[in-house]
Amino acid sequence: MKPIRNKRALINRKELTIALEEIAANAPESEWQGLVVKALKDAHQGGWQEVKRRFFDEAEKGHLSAQSLSYVLDQLMRVLYDFVTEHVYPLANPTAAEKLCLVATGGYGRGELAPYSDIDLLFLIPYKSTPWAENVAEYMLYVLWDLGLKVGHATRTPDECVRLAKEDLTIKTALLEARYIWGDQKLFRLAASRFVKRVVRGTGPAFVAQKLEERDGRHKKMGDSRYVVEPNIKDGKGGLRDLQTMWWIARFLYGVNRAHAVNDDILTAAENKQFSKAESFLWTVRVALHFLADRADERLTFDMQRQLSELLQYKDRAGSSGVERFMKHYFLVAKQVGDLTRIFCAVLEARQQITFFSRLRRTKKLNGFGVQDGRLVALEEDDFTQDPTLMLKIFEVADRNSLDIHPGTLRLIKQNLKRLTLSVRRSPDANKHFLNVLTSQNQGEVNLRRMNEAGVFGKFLPDFGRVVAQMQYDMYHHYTVDEHTIRAVGLVSKIEAGELEDDHPLSTKVIQQILSRNVLYVAVLLHDIAKGRGGDHSIIGAEIAERVCPRLGLTAAETETVAWLVRWHLLMSNTAFKRDLSDPKTIQDFCEIVKSPERLRLLVVLTVVDIRAVGPGVWNGWKGQLLRELYYAAEEVLVAGHATIGRADRVSRKKDALREALDDWSKTAVNKHLARMGDAYWIAEDEVTLLQNAHLIRRVDKSDGLIGVAARVEKWQAMTNVALYTQDHPGLIARVVGALGVAGASILGAKIHTSRDGMALDNFIVQDMEGHAFDSRRQLDKLEETILKTLGGSVRPKERLGKKRMFGSKDAAFAIEPVVLIDNKASSRSTVIEVNAKDRPGLLYDLTYALYGLKLSIASAHVATYGERAVDVFYVTDLLGGKISNKVRLRNVETKLMRAAKGLPIFSKSEEEKRDVERAGSAA
Repeated sequence: MKPIRNKRALINRKELTIALEEIAANAPESEWQGLVVKALKDAHQGGWQEVKRRFFDEAEKGHLSAQSLSYVLDQLMRVLYDFVTEHVYPLANPTAAEKLCLVATGGYGRGELAPYSDIDLLFLIPYKSTPWAENVAEYMLYVLWDLGLKVGHATRTPDECVRLAKEDLTIKTALLEARYIWGDQKLFRLAASRFVKRVVRGTGPAFVAQKLEERDGRHKKMGDSRYVVEPNIKDGKGGLRDLQTMWWIARFLYGVNRAHAVNDDILTAAENKQFSKAESFLWTVRVALHFLADRADERLTFDMQRQLSELLQYKDRAGSSGVERFMKHYFLVAKQVGDLTRIFCAVLEARQQITFFSRLRRTKKLNGFGVQDGRLVALEEDDFTQDPTLMLKIFEVADRNSLDIHPGTLRLIKQNLKRLTLSVRRSPDANKHFLNVLTSQNQGEVNLRRMNEAGVFGKFLPDFGRVVAQMQYDMYHHYTVDEHTIRAVGLVSKIEAGELEDDHPLSTKVIQQILSRNVLYVAVLLHDIAKGRGGDHSIIGAEIAERVCPRLGLTAAETETVAWLVRWHLLMSNTAFKRDLSDPKTIQDFCEIVKSPERLRLLVVLTVVDIRAVGPGVWNGWKGQLLRELYYAAEEVLVAGHATIGRADRVSRKKDALREALDDWSKTAVNKHLARMGDAYWIAEDEVTLLQNAHLIRRVDKSDGLIGVAARVEKWQAMTNVALYTQDHPGLIARVVGALGVAGASILGAKIHTSRDGMALDNFIVQDMEGHAFDSRRQLDKLEETILKTLGGSVRPKERLGKKRMFGSKDAAFAIEPVVLIDNKASSRSTVIEVNAKDRPGLLYDLTYALYGLKLSIASAHVATYGERAVDVFYVTDLLGGKISNKVRLRNVETKLMRAAKGLPIFSKSEEEKRDVERAGSAA
């Protein structure tokens, strides 16, 4: 442990003591406390600022900063204690009961304080409380609170410490870290001795079990993964608390005194070095986090990640930003902490000194390994040295027999990773073992994760090793690339087993028809393999697939299919979520790339697991419906070879189904309604929506009303369909979009229709801001009321939406330059405009308002959000129903939409005045 340098520059206890002595000698007693507080505050702030200066200006390590802050506080405590006991409450002839010892516990007891950490103090008294001890403690606490310190405190006797430690694990742990600060040393030694004899001795197994259970509970609370993208550096999996748990256990069992490592006979010298390096890194990040946040913040939020990466000088590299490189380092350290934890527990178990661990029974043999208490073990220490392929085989055997792998054996594997050389990676046996784990329907995901934790995965498949701990700096991806991939493989297995049929009925059906399971599983494994390299990861990933697949034992045809799937793994989601599925050109273009029903089946399963493995809440029923629509439309083309007959059949079937559903309407009324809309409407809408629209139209017609609004809740799809029927007029869509935004709705999609008699019939798919359906009566009433008020002119969306924020302060960390893409080839009848921009309340309104101002009609809108990024796609025509082809006009469209995306004024003052006149004329 590196010593604190130049301590007197932090705080000079001698000078501070003299200053307090002068206060006692010269100032009235009534002014003592205020003067003492000022003197100590100046000294504390001076020391605190010097620690901060050394950290930022001299790049001092965070661990040294934590020790320095603890040292400053120690000196303050000692000076204050002496002043109070010698001047405020002096004792001429103290009794045996009038003794006091000041003890640091918790993190302060370890001598480690982050800049804004709480302080835990124990006022230790001999056997009963006395007025003198109470007065001293009270005076000290008031001074400390006046200094602005957060102090947790207790006054106890040694016997009370013993009793409470036996009852409460938190108190037991705090006392385990107890450190003498000042006062009666004999009293501290007495308490420490009793703690060891009456609390520690003979209770090691129970303490270890409790601490490991506590750790597991903490991990679960924090997300139970060390790869969440906004990790808690203190309490998260792989954080500082995990290292401290090892030290607590080592101290409890073996009396370890060094706070920054574990005994050399528990961890090797190399492992102890890893322990110290991990702890040093985590402390540096934690101290920086506190200083930058100016408070006790333990979570690496997106905005703090960027600031920390800049402070710690992580530079941008090809394919990875500085912040992504910093977070990759963090996740690798968190993984290393997990490795050390497993090794630590394995050593404890091997010593057989902790009775709660199962004693090793007689070893049974299984496929070249031993089995002890349900866990695989290497039969000899040099097994992996002699045959490195066993490092792959052991995971296959574990999977096939539903066995765990002993931590001691995992330690041996880590020590032999360097033996996974090129010749081993080319070994047919090794690749067969790996492929069997990958495609397993037993515990494939579990064992792939074990393989990754052990370092075997990335060493055997170096391309995968490059994405281990690779985070994606955005608010969409919840996990690192390797964790996302492993979760996706697990989802394929669950779909294949029929466990997710309710959520994914189509995938569950088609996965049984897939010709090669190996193709599907390997494609899922490799779909993101090239992330972080720069360039298009789909194209680079396909090249990697062509190289890796033959090594894994796939045929040439299978390799070609895997490479195609990796190259186009985003095709289906991009098409389903960003294109008009009722447009025949959409389906035609999609099918020209897919080419075969087998590829289509593979692609839909890959797409589903890729989306769902992004993180909780990303998948919803609406996305599932869009993917199913695209799948069935494409399947029809790929099987029949064309869609013309299919399209006409679908229109006819939907009309016949609606005719039957409207059995209480007259034949004349039904025929009149069926004739209102063109084929595009019948193709675009499902049968439930068609029925909803029919009833809405009839209600408006019968009431001679001007506007009709109807909402239908689809809880299973987590969305609400809002239908609007009114006289069509310019700017209608922008105003409705604005109204929905004001009502708190997030728009997923819009299908815009105009009847043959000039009425607008528009269907909007919406969710609330938490990704749920609007399903309460109050919410639905507010939606309808806001739409009516907006169309009536009493609500102005732009003013209301400008006051809303979407993500609080989170989105401030992300700077996204808008991009406008205009495509005249994606549709046979519309110009397709795609806008990529930073998501915000009012974005869709601004874009639709811009399109209205540009005199463009919106045929359909498709909205996709990826965390902080929005992708809004519009199918538009000019007012005559044609595409926009004039180059000058196209440039003007792009310019205006860029301004709208940035939240800038879209039109000049004269353009707005002209538009106001047009609006007034339209209303008249």
